[in-house]
Order: sequence, then structure tokens, then C-alpha cells
Amino acid sequence: MVFALCNYPALLTSGILRLDELQDSLIEDYPADIRREHRVFLELLDFYPGLLDCLTGGEEEDIIHIGELLGKGVSGARGDDTKTLKSAVLKRLVPRGQVVIPPLSRNIKTKEGLKSGETTVRGDQWPIFLYAGHVYDPKDPWKGLLRSDILIFGFKHVFMSPSSVDKKPKATRSSNVYLHGMKSVTKGSLAYIATQVQFSLSSSSVFFRTDMITDSENFYHSILDLLEDTDESEEVGNLMLWWTRFIMHSIHLKLQTNTLYSHSQHCISKNSALLKIRENTAALQE
Repeated sequence: MVFALCNYPALLTSGILRLDELQDSLIEDYPADIRREHRVFLELLDFYPGLLDCLTGGEEEDIIHIGELLGKGVSGARGDDTKTLKSAVLKRLVPRGQVVIPPLSRNIKTKEGLKSGETTVRGDQWPIFLYAGHVYDPKDPWKGLLRSDILIFGFKHVFMSPSSVDKKPKATRSSNVYLHGMKSVTKGSLAYIATQVQFSLSSSSVFFRTDMITDSENFYHSILDLLEDTDESEEVGNLMLWWTRFIMHSIHLKLQTNTLYSHSQHCISKNSALLKIRENTAALQE
């Protein structure tokens, strides 16, 4: 995952202009947010072969159009994740026949919570669900951060397939992680899942970057800022290694199950023509 919350037309336009600027300067001389933006731009160029030629060979309106197409694709994929994850999270947290107070509807958007004049919670005020066991230690705020069961549930649901959240592996379609060749959990994917889970626990049913109720954009950026902070590299390294080992182990078990299932499905039926051919070939080779 390159960058979940992004204005792609602006990103592409700025990226092309910055390529010219960098002929006479170094990217290290730019502020941190600009360096990140340019890194995302370069990753997009690597991800889409021929994109740079399209951008440099077109007019400004062509660049904007390409950015809009990219944004539309990202928004569609995010919308699919939002729709399925919100329902799955509520189903997991709320026992059948019981209700949540205040209600967290699967498909109805309500904003009653803030109409009473309550203080809006900023996105960098992280909820307790980010912590393992839902325990926050003010003396050690890194302890258990981004290691909660609900985040693991969300990651498996989005990146491995909904069936993978079951404790017992099932033979299903290949996971998104396997299909896209992901070899490790990325900082961007972890921040994205945290944002999706946060939205799933809100009363909103439509995800958009500038939602002032969930403050999703600020929430996403605050987590990503921490994960990309070089001063926190040791803690971040341990966290990402923990996630990669956990998820890749789950994928390994899933692929083993799929392989066994595939082999069992290809046993040759008795008295079939295929079995006769195999037997005749084996006899000739003896």
C-alpha cells in the first residue's frame, strides 16, 4: 500500500514539478511532509510502469485526469474495505441479539453524538482499541500499541480475506497479501487498517478524508508520522517485525491448507478413462 489518504491530482502535479527542482537541490533539504509526498510519488511511478512518460508527455489537464482516475480506483477499493469491515467488526464485537449504545449502524449514517455540544475528539487522541488488551500505560505509551486483537482481525479481513479471521484455517481464495506479493507488513498498511477499524467503530457509514467526526485524515497521518519517525526506529522496527512474523505465519498456514485441499480435489475417480490411461502408462513403463 502506497498511501491511503491522498489527493492524487495534486500529488502528481507536485511530483512532476519537484523532479525539475531536484535537479538543482536535494530531497533531504525539504520538510518531512514534502519528503514523504515525494516518496509516495516515486513509489507510484515504480508501481505503474509507463506512468512517468504519460505525465511528462501530457498537458496539465492530462495529469489531473490521471490523478482523478487513480483517486477513483483507490476510493473504490477503500469503499469495499469499509463496507465489509464495518459489518464484520460489529458482528465480532456485539453478541447476536444485543445492541450497542450509542448505536453503531452498519449502513445508516448518524451524527447525533456531536449535536449536543460535546467536545470533538481530535484524530491524534488515539482510542484504547489500538492497544493490546485495551490497556494503555501512560508511563510506557509504546507498550502494546498497535498490537490489539481488533487490529489483527481487521488486517486479516482486508489483506488476507474475510475467512482468514477464523481461528481454524479454511481453504478459500488466495489472500490479497499473497496475490500482490507482499513479503512484509508495511507502515502504510498498518496505519490504513487502524483508520478503517476506527471508522468501523464510529456511527458514520460513509468514509471520507475530511470527516470531522472521526477526523480520519488526522488520525491516519498521526499514526504514520510516528511509524516514520527516525527517533522511534527501534520501537517501530520491533513492531513491524512482530506484525510481519504474525501475518506471514498465518499466510503460510493458509497456503498449506489450500494446497492440501487442492490435492484432495484432484484424486482420480475409480473406473474413469483418466485412471485407465494412467494405469496403462504405468504398465508400459515397468
